[in-house]
Amino acid sequence: MVGIVIVSHSKKLAEGVVDLATLMAPDAPIVAAGGLEDGTFGTSFEKIYNAIDEIYTDDGVIILMDMGSAVMTTEMVLEAMEDRKIKMLDVPLVEAAVAAAVIADGGAGFDDVVAAAETSKINNKF
Repeated sequence: MVGIVIVSHSKKLAEGVVDLATLMAPDAPIVAAGGLEDGTFGTSFEKIYNAIDEIYTDDGVIILMDMGSAVMTTEMVLEAMEDRKIKMLDVPLVEAAVAAAVIADGGAGFDDVVAAAETSKINNKF
């Protein structure tokens, strides 16, 4: 099953997104990588790396980030994992997490999970 990692500067925000997505897709492999190791705000190379490692399978992992340095830190992690099927997505965090989790929970493949997450960007117009 395709895994999902939620990267945020806030531990509570990342965990909240995971909680919400899990309500809709209880069996989806989705984990939070939020905040620094001491619980303060920031992004952690180690937390992101370990989150990916925890749920990685040959089906792949998508990563959804909140902003700024979360993107840069995630890019550094991906450089250390070049041999893996991982994709960062520039999409609305909450909507994409729910959409991706629901379709991943149904057994969809990597490209379909990516497409579901990316559709949240198209459908999220105010």
